[in-house]
Amino acid sequence: MKKLLVSVALAAAFGAHADEGMWQPYQLPAMADELKAKGLEIDAKSISKLTEFPMNAVISLGGCTASFVSPKGLVVTNHHCAYGSIQYNSTPEKNLLKDGFLAKNYGEELPATPGSRIYVTEAVTNVTGEVKAGLENKVGNDFYQGIEAKEKQLVAQCEADDGYRCQVYSFHGGLEYYLVKQLEIRDVRLVYNPAASVGKYGGDIDNWMWPRHTGDFSFYRGYVSKDGKPADFSKDNVPYEPKSFLKVSAKGVSDGDFVMVAGYPGRTNRYRTANEVENQFEWAYPEGKMLRERFIEIIKETAPEGSDERIKYESLIAGLANYAKNFTSMIEFYGKSTMLDDRKAREAALTAWINKDSKRQAQYGQTMAELDKLIKESQEHQARDIILGYIGYTTMLPTARSLYRLANEKQLDDMAREPGYQDRDMTRFKSGLERIDRRYAPSVDKAVVLDLLSRYAKLPSEERIPELDKAFGIGKKFDAAKLSKVLDKMYAKTELGDKATRLAWMDKSVADFKASKDPFIQFAVAMYDTDMAQEKKEKELYGKLMKVRPQYMDAIIAYNKELGKPVYADANSSLRVTVGHVKGYSPQDGLVAVPFTRLEGIVAKDTGEDPFDAPKKQLELIKQKQYGDYYVKSIDSVPVNFLSTLDTTGGNSGSPTLNGRAELVGLLFDGVYESIIGDWGYDTDTNRSIQVDSRYMLWVMKYLDHADNLLAEMEIVH
Repeated sequence: MKKLLVSVALAAAFGAHADEGMWQPYQLPAMADELKAKGLEIDAKSISKLTEFPMNAVISLGGCTASFVSPKGLVVTNHHCAYGSIQYNSTPEKNLLKDGFLAKNYGEELPATPGSRIYVTEAVTNVTGEVKAGLENKVGNDFYQGIEAKEKQLVAQCEADDGYRCQVYSFHGGLEYYLVKQLEIRDVRLVYNPAASVGKYGGDIDNWMWPRHTGDFSFYRGYVSKDGKPADFSKDNVPYEPKSFLKVSAKGVSDGDFVMVAGYPGRTNRYRTANEVENQFEWAYPEGKMLRERFIEIIKETAPEGSDERIKYESLIAGLANYAKNFTSMIEFYGKSTMLDDRKAREAALTAWINKDSKRQAQYGQTMAELDKLIKESQEHQARDIILGYIGYTTMLPTARSLYRLANEKQLDDMAREPGYQDRDMTRFKSGLERIDRRYAPSVDKAVVLDLLSRYAKLPSEERIPELDKAFGIGKKFDAAKLSKVLDKMYAKTELGDKATRLAWMDKSVADFKASKDPFIQFAVAMYDTDMAQEKKEKELYGKLMKVRPQYMDAIIAYNKELGKPVYADANSSLRVTVGHVKGYSPQDGLVAVPFTRLEGIVAKDTGEDPFDAPKKQLELIKQKQYGDYYVKSIDSVPVNFLSTLDTTGGNSGSPTLNGRAELVGLLFDGVYESIIGDWGYDTDTNRSIQVDSRYMLWVMKYLDHADNLLAEMEIVH
């Protein structure tokens, strides 16, 4: 019934709001006529079928999107999505980040970061009834645990088929649940990445900005065993042969053309309450921006540029900087917008609609008040929670805690364990421990922990945690020098920096941990009971929210249906489709941004210094007007990046941008500065996604990096 309700509301309003919305594939057939009118040439039903072209060519990397572009498992994604693997294989002597990398044959391809995966979605099943059955009268922690138990049971049944990874996703705040089944390719290899002076041209300065001239693309390849099954890395493995792959267009797109994206957007918040909006923009974003920027400063102060320590943290710096700028834009545009007033007005209108009908009053009358009460409760300790949360970005403290948690969880039956500590999670858990070698430097880790604990120590006494204070010797009067000495001693004595030692702890008992003299292990043991008590309290609150928020979303869906407005679920990292057009925009009064940038823009920006230091060979090719097969008369050059009205967010990075025939015409990699706030609400005038043009990608591959072997492997449409 809910699916029908959503589809009816969607079909009624799609024509007026088509560019807004991250649609679940099953919703697309209801849009068929409108999609065709906008420029879709393939059957809309095919986009809803995950085992057919083009959807089975679109894949997840577990944080980014990618797509198959050859019959031999060649995968294209963003440079910044492959950044961790490029960094992992880089050293000061052989810096693939700086110089680029191209494997001329299978044997030269490099293993990606440990734990890298390619996920091919094969089925999405509505399991709402199974998940909620028998839990109608449960509340709080009992409800939370009940939902979790049902999800684990469904996942276990799904993963009985070897080589699959399954997960239950909640939609509309828990109104609906879907089981997603994905083939999990475990042998992932780095094939090609352009130099950072192409793939990250403009760096943090140009991040979220337009005009843009970034070659944000790289290639992986998926490998499987000789019998075609997912397998761990082996020299005997062979390239995976996907059921379909995308053709790459050398013709590209023009201003006004239809485009669509299939991908895995991370999180949006378009149905959050006014109280949540106010707290997020007026407290959480400013605080998070400050902490991220300080984190970056500490890394740069502690690890000299070009050093092995700095290389280890380049990927983290990029991620921190990306969201620091994201938060800056959020704060700026919130200050200029009427978002808070709009949310308050929306809630007032919803309340009035509920109160007009006695049946609606009985169903939803207390929902808003209950939701607001629980939201305020969740914010009570946020000043402490955000500091302790950022400690999660460090290495030694979270590693020790996770290892000790594993030892405790392994005393339970597998199905009774916390998600993340079940047998199905052990390969991923181990890979996380292995990755530490190329992502950890004691000097940096200690400096960040010292800064965060110093902030924690200044909190009011009632916000402090006695066990944490005791572990680090933090007294009523804070002594920074004393804390620094405590940390110096901990980092000097720990053996968790050694990979073999870390991995060995995966098999040790609770008794072994309690007997350990390692200072970080001792910390984890000392904090365990407190951590578990806090987790139980959080689950109690979250269990209550899991009951109330679906009621709120049910009311919004019913209300929007009456208004004829589109209804789509907030992004939650599951597969979605968005549609739009190639289109510029006006960022401010008196300025109009055209939808394409050109090769000549690279030369105009170039300073010879990072991040505007294009390769000399590239600059020379541009000056010689070496456009080759990719020249576009309307712009008198080769297009580099282009804008579209596609409704996207983080997680969509690497998504294939497709034309009406489902040919790859670009890779989505960013949004304009003005559209960052789009996570909270889509604006037709300012929401613009940024794509690297397929013609620029092919131009770089052919004329700059001579990736002829890959060009020959792909099917290129002229």
